[in-house]
Amino acid sequence: MASVLRILFAALLTVTLPAIAPAQQSGVEETPQAAPEAEAQPVIRQILVEGNQRVEADTVLSYLLIQPGQTFDTRLVNLSIQTLMATGLFSDAQFENRGEQVIVRVQENPIINRVILEGNSAIDDDKITDEIEAQPRAIFTRARVQSDVQRIIEVYRRSGRFAASVTPKIVEQPQNRVDLIFEISEGPVTGVRRINFIGNESFSDRRLRRELVTRESRWWRFFSSNDNYDPDRLEYDQELLRQFYMNQGYANFRVLSAVAELTPDQESFYITITIDEGEIFNFGEVTVSTEIEDLNEEFLAATLPIREGDLYRGELIESGIDQLTFAAGAAGYAFVNISPRTTRNREDRTVDIEFVIDEGPRVYIERIDITGNTRTLDRVIRRELDIVEGDAFNQVLIDRSRNNVRRLGFFEDVEVNETPGSAPDRARVQVAVTEQPTGELAFGAGFSSTDAFLVDLSISERNLRGRGQFLRFRISASSNRESIDIRFTEPRFLDRNLAAGFDLFRVNSDFLSEASFQTESTGASVRLGFPVTASTNLQLGYTLRTDNVLVYSSASQALLNQAGERRTSVLTYTLNWSRLNDPIEPSRGYRLQFSQGFAGIGGDVRYVRSEIEGAIYRPVLPRLFDNNIIASFTMNGGFVQPWGGDTVRINDRFFKGGNSFRGFEVAGIGPRIVTRDAETGELNRGDALGGRLYAVGAFEVSFPTGLPEQYGVRASVFTEFGTLGLLDTPDQIDEGAAGTAFTIDDMALRASAGVSIFWDSPFGPVRFDFAEAFIREDYDRAEFFRFSTRTGF
Repeated sequence: MASVLRILFAALLTVTLPAIAPAQQSGVEETPQAAPEAEAQPVIRQILVEGNQRVEADTVLSYLLIQPGQTFDTRLVNLSIQTLMATGLFSDAQFENRGEQVIVRVQENPIINRVILEGNSAIDDDKITDEIEAQPRAIFTRARVQSDVQRIIEVYRRSGRFAASVTPKIVEQPQNRVDLIFEISEGPVTGVRRINFIGNESFSDRRLRRELVTRESRWWRFFSSNDNYDPDRLEYDQELLRQFYMNQGYANFRVLSAVAELTPDQESFYITITIDEGEIFNFGEVTVSTEIEDLNEEFLAATLPIREGDLYRGELIESGIDQLTFAAGAAGYAFVNISPRTTRNREDRTVDIEFVIDEGPRVYIERIDITGNTRTLDRVIRRELDIVEGDAFNQVLIDRSRNNVRRLGFFEDVEVNETPGSAPDRARVQVAVTEQPTGELAFGAGFSSTDAFLVDLSISERNLRGRGQFLRFRISASSNRESIDIRFTEPRFLDRNLAAGFDLFRVNSDFLSEASFQTESTGASVRLGFPVTASTNLQLGYTLRTDNVLVYSSASQALLNQAGERRTSVLTYTLNWSRLNDPIEPSRGYRLQFSQGFAGIGGDVRYVRSEIEGAIYRPVLPRLFDNNIIASFTMNGGFVQPWGGDTVRINDRFFKGGNSFRGFEVAGIGPRIVTRDAETGELNRGDALGGRLYAVGAFEVSFPTGLPEQYGVRASVFTEFGTLGLLDTPDQIDEGAAGTAFTIDDMALRASAGVSIFWDSPFGPVRFDFAEAFIREDYDRAEFFRFSTRTGF
């Protein structure tokens, strides 16, 4: 065995030794050959930009993540491409590696030359362009165009056209510009064919439809868009249903679903609202709890408008919160949190209410910012605010400040908002105003059923130089009257809460062709007004004027007694009391004004003149009509009492008609000189003499006309009633022979009724009055139609 192994080993040596021998004989050690090295990346020396037309090359390079001095890195190149595309400036970007030089080729997005809308007849261009992002000189991207297509479709959906479609097209123009065209197929108006209710047992479908804003499509609703289906409006309708049922005692009311199904012809929807009415609840125990020691819980509970056993109404809870907030504020705690906690007792179907009052953190006004007043000075607005920097935040004072600013009449809209300040106990108040024209060019005209025509022209500025000053120049002319007056008022005299002003006037009343007399009055007056309380103010005044009455010698004795020139010196005061919820368009509250003038402190005339004026405003069925129908009752009365043996001259008497008594022309009622026809016995009317006593009342209901709100058209129905008379005995002439002049002073009742239409036209407010005097005297002067208009600048 051993011999065999030796033989094999010798044979192996014989095979292997020749291969090893040459290497040993040369003396060179051969080492294994290494793998070839990776080719080294060259350093970028230059980056060139190609394809750019509007965008500068430096701008393109600023977006790149690779720079000269670096090697070409694929990862950074990809990130650079993403960055360039994210700018929206380019539709394509490519990189070419040329070793030490890198070429960046870009393709710019075109610029929009024009945006053209085609096929839109139901919606104006402005309403669409305001919604879309594409504008002339903007960058064109397909993603933005598709987004604008959806926006246009949404505009049409809001207008009730769910079948509308939009096709965008582009027309290439030189210099990499395009015209963007939106071809619109509006489709039919998608109306509401039917509104159905499921689950209503206490109220009929017809009754519930009245609570919704959405209406069923009818041919007569061509001015309204509420009969077009709008999903947002349907959401609001569900909330209106909840409010309605909550105010009827259904505390557990729920809207289970509201489904709108489009008809196969895509022209209208069927709306089905499923509800769960629940049961009627009454108010149970009503309590107030608070840890504020100065607030009496029993007293606060007594001020609530909720009583145990009353029908449950959700709006009463909100009213209770407002009442408690006001009561706490009156006690000096303007910062309270009031949380109503309700407990439903299903057994006896009552709801217990606990109002929990916690004193909130005190917040102080850090800063008051006024915005939007491009013309009015800041101090004119600030002086109307009942708050200043550093005061404790008080919502009652903020609401009052807003009404004060609105009462100025300088602004179309006034909003007062609070924002967080620099610290948790600090708040900023922003008063945002929208200015409106305060200069006014007013023109008025009246048409009489007989022969009277009145023209009134005035130029006024209620915010002179942005300082809140009032200046007016007025000219009035008619067939028998001409007047010129200048009025100026400084609302903050001597930087105090005093309104001071003066008036200069001249009035010529020409009755020569009708009653053989003419009056000329020239004078001046000064005024001073100031607030007495938060809701009352007092105005004092003094007037000095000269009155000249010219009478033909052939005139009646009633007029001959008035001839001559006299000087009147009169002291006046006026007390105003207003508790209106809105000084411009009141819907609730009342106002009262009382004034007196004392003549005889100097001058030639002696009398005491007293007048009273008041108005009450109330909404009609506010829950049903949402405060859109307002009823008002106004009353006016006056009396002049001479003293010192004087009589009241004709120019100091009251005259009523025209705007002060619709249905009658100016000076159309009251004592008058007449003659009686010898044959027929009919009265032939002469000139009005005015009266010492008058009383006029009016009841009016204003309401929307049903036209879209943007048309600015409202209307009212009214009736007016009153009387005028009571001449002094020396000014009365008894009836004599037929054909001779005499006076009639019977204090008879007059009444009229009619319709007024108010239109906020593009050139200013316009008012049309149509009135019929159904109670009148034969010698009165009636007028059926009257209009007036004015325009602002």
